[in-house]
Amino acid sequence: MVKKLPEGLKSHQLCPGCGHGIILRLLDECFEELGIADNKIVALGVGCSCNANGILGGDDFQCAHGRAAAVATGMKLTRPNVCIVSYQGDGDAYVIGLNETLNAAYRNENITVITVNNANFAMTGGQMSWTTLPNQKTTTSVYGRNCDATGAPIHVPEIIANNFDVAYVARASVNDVKHINQAKKMIKEALTAQMNGEGYSLVEFLSGCPTNWHMTPAQANKHIEEAVIPEYPVGVFKERKAQ
Repeated sequence: MVKKLPEGLKSHQLCPGCGHGIILRLLDECFEELGIADNKIVALGVGCSCNANGILGGDDFQCAHGRAAAVATGMKLTRPNVCIVSYQGDGDAYVIGLNETLNAAYRNENITVITVNNANFAMTGGQMSWTTLPNQKTTTSVYGRNCDATGAPIHVPEIIANNFDVAYVARASVNDVKHINQAKKMIKEALTAQMNGEGYSLVEFLSGCPTNWHMTPAQANKHIEEAVIPEYPVGVFKERKAQ
């Protein structure tokens, strides 16, 4: 049986094997199942996340590079009864916009942040990001990332969960069915936390980038399992207090 697309979700032109398509579908399914499809606004980061503009149904807003968390904060303060979600890549949320991301968490803003970690700046040609794995080759680390020179990969969910009083923090993956089913539950927890006024929630997604990783989609999914998840463990780092 083929499951129909969620009512608001539209077709897309993402690269074959890109995880964004799966993540956006999960997000839209959660909007519908929680009854907030017509009462939400998505603040979009700059990068491959821009493709969500026109894919998700309902209202969205294209933000300046790295500023989605700040924009989402403003939206929530002016529209407190609307579900506000920021949707960003790792380059947008963790490099260009790390200040905005951490400050929203520090203040425990009642927003939901979805970040997609594909370990590179995918839209602009596959440059090294702060999430790039050790020894990973990119267009700006052609011999592999040298962590002695660049620093080690950044683990933002752990930073937030261990240092700030927030509602919910988790890391998901979309490389296989088991992880996809787990990811949907994490999205629902994050959105429910916001709907209940519990504060800031973040779900990071590990996503394949076959185009810039120079892999087939199947190879990218295997790479996530064998190399990415060992660096970025999947799981819940901050459980909701109110269940």
